[in-house]
Amino acid sequence: MQVWHHKLEAAPASGPYVVTLGNFDGVHRGHRELLEFAASRAREQKLPSAVVTFDPHPTIVVAPERKPLLLMTLAQRLAEFEAAGMDLAWVIPFSRAFSELSPSAFLHQLKRTLSPVELHVGRAFGFGRNRAGDFHTLETWGKQVHCVVFTHALKAPDGGHLSSTRIRHALDAGDVDHAAELLGHPYALTGIVVEGERRGRHLGFPTANLHWEQEQLPGHGVYVTEVHSRYWDAPRLGLTNIGEKPTFSGRALSVETFLPGFEGDLYGASLELRFLRRIRGERRFGDIEALRTQIASDVAEGQAWWDNQGLR
Repeated sequence: MQVWHHKLEAAPASGPYVVTLGNFDGVHRGHRELLEFAASRAREQKLPSAVVTFDPHPTIVVAPERKPLLLMTLAQRLAEFEAAGMDLAWVIPFSRAFSELSPSAFLHQLKRTLSPVELHVGRAFGFGRNRAGDFHTLETWGKQVHCVVFTHALKAPDGGHLSSTRIRHALDAGDVDHAAELLGHPYALTGIVVEGERRGRHLGFPTANLHWEQEQLPGHGVYVTEVHSRYWDAPRLGLTNIGEKPTFSGRALSVETFLPGFEGDLYGASLELRFLRRIRGERRFGDIEALRTQIASDVAEGQAWWDNQGLR
């Protein structure tokens, strides 16, 4: 997949393309259906497909006080675009000046650059100054420039609206099962293992302390995670704690994973944690022995669940 990081006015004229537009934070199951449908339409017409997205997230620029916690890094989004079959990803740098463009000015440049013959968007997609552009704007424009506009209703498996905001709410509540249902896959954190306070080692459960890349975390608690790394061939069971270690009067948020049966030094290693199940919420224990006993119980419960799923 080719990737552009051109400003709107600086992109080279190309095309024609089958195009899709959106922020695509999380690239949830509705996003993937839209992307895959656009890619299939392009193949049918023997044309390349293009996804146009924005970085940073528009809200960061126009209303930073309402900035959402992002579910994915740009690199993750690009990987998902490629997996969905896109031939080109155009990442437009989102700036204050770009946010002030009228819908017609944006569409004029889109036509000049990509010459879209089809345009695919989610029904709730808004663009241009004050999000004045919507699917009615696109349909009117499409008739003028001979571009067929498809609007897609992004529906969750329960029939409700499917959005990145809904996924964030599920994760805030620690409901990783519901988040996975909405995403179409388990929520994942990626990052580098860094040195922590070594409290887990002293308790008999050494942990990998993750310097995570995503902004959105699942709610504080203990989770069964599937841990991926280039250091092993198959995913491993992890017991991941997200929280502030209240037993130790902690205030710094951390993501720490115990890997049963693993012995070795992971400092500097890249890990991906896929959140499969919540065991319990975070809580403060009266003493270290009570905490140690609970951790042992968490590990046993997590191992039993993992084995029952046939994930050994």
